[in-house]
Amino acid sequence: MALVEWTPNGLYCPGGDFYIDPIKKVAKAVITHAHSDHARKGCQAYLTSNTGASLLRHRLGKKINVQTCAEGESLSIGQVRVSLHSAGHMLGSCQIRIENRGEVWVVSGDYKRQADPTCTPFEVIRCHTFITESTFALPIFHWPAVALVMEEIHRWWRCNQEHRIASVLFAYSLGKAQRLQALLDPTIGPIVVHPNIHAINAAYEKLQDHFAEVGLLNTENMPQQLERGLLIVPPGTAIPSALENRTICSYGIVSGWMRGLMRSHRQGRGFVLSDHADWHDIMQTIKETGAQSVGVMHGYVGPLVHYLNEQGLNAWAVQSFM
Repeated sequence: MALVEWTPNGLYCPGGDFYIDPIKKVAKAVITHAHSDHARKGCQAYLTSNTGASLLRHRLGKKINVQTCAEGESLSIGQVRVSLHSAGHMLGSCQIRIENRGEVWVVSGDYKRQADPTCTPFEVIRCHTFITESTFALPIFHWPAVALVMEEIHRWWRCNQEHRIASVLFAYSLGKAQRLQALLDPTIGPIVVHPNIHAINAAYEKLQDHFAEVGLLNTENMPQQLERGLLIVPPGTAIPSALENRTICSYGIVSGWMRGLMRSHRQGRGFVLSDHADWHDIMQTIKETGAQSVGVMHGYVGPLVHYLNEQGLNAWAVQSFM
């Protein structure tokens, strides 16, 4: 019997009578992480990692019913044993391990293998069946070393300073922006963040020592803030007229999808820094789990299923809302 199956409400574990990252309101939801495409309002009860609870409350409301557990802690839910293990995607992100009578399934959620000072590293979990994301599951996606990407960003920032150009960097407000704050060199100049990012930073309170000191974007003293500074804003954010009227801006985007985002935002520079696994790391992860059966969802599902089947694995497409 399958330990996890697809239903109109999303991934469902019959033995435990709970859903994993449900796409509709359900009674019991196990949440891999707090991004909006995985955590939805309206469920009666939530289970997530203890490090991810503050972010879940920030996104869904302080009064939601949340149970937490430590990474690796095993819980009995119905007929199955459930434990949460780091996915390395962002703060609190976890894989869901489900065991019943010696059979082990793992649902990865979103994950990455590159180092990130704002979350615990990805944990490889041996299993019989592994359900993987496939956001960047094509061989064309290969991430450069994080240190090289940060060198590019710092070089771009310094060059803008020399030409008295304001530096504006687009990055997702939850996860990516905090990772940047932990990696940026604050000796180059002041770092200023959009209010949406500043609000989320509060949920990272235990990691504040890892962040560069940042200021909150203030339109009244913006010229002083950005004289030598770097402004981090979410993609799609309208640039305040006080900034665009004051000076020439140089725009950049930080993402695995940076080419498409550059076109949509008319960015000048793209910096490849993703919070998902690239092709090589997806392949490495599947191999290290030892899984002979692989479910694929969220991304380039068809190509990955075809490739894995050619390699002799039992791979199939998990119905997905993506």
